[in-house]
Amino acid sequence: MQTPELNFEKLGLVLPPAPKPLGVYKPCLIDGKYLYLSGHGTVKPDGSLIIGRIGEDMDIDQGKLAARQVGLAMLATIKANIGSLNKIKRVIKVLGMVNCVPSFERHPYVINGCSELFAAVWGEENGIGVRSAVGMGSLPDNIPVEIEALFELF
Repeated sequence: MQTPELNFEKLGLVLPPAPKPLGVYKPCLIDGKYLYLSGHGTVKPDGSLIIGRIGEDMDIDQGKLAARQVGLAMLATIKANIGSLNKIKRVIKVLGMVNCVPSFERHPYVINGCSELFAAVWGEENGIGVRSAVGMGSLPDNIPVEIEALFELF
């Protein structure tokens, strides 16, 4: 059986640095057997952010890639705080927020960038949880996507 760490290694992706809080909050919190992750943004490997609004500065596929980048930032936070992706039993809930023009309607497609990453890391049974994908008029620093999530720990 493949572990989440091996699955991630096979993807050949690079984790960005685990983001530091930009306000008064914790990036993650463990409560019993649950790991809560605060909203994460589009942190790139060099620490900079992907910036832009979907439907204005970027297209839907660029938005989906941005959501995958948010997922990578979340994986970096997990590894920095609990040491290994293997300590996560399953994804429970994902809330994806998309910075987009008012006429944009395909928020779920964008957030699939993160959900597909989690499914590849933890497998479809444990990597896909319940989810909401919603549009926002703006997000901090004009990032295109912000995502928060809840995980079950082993």
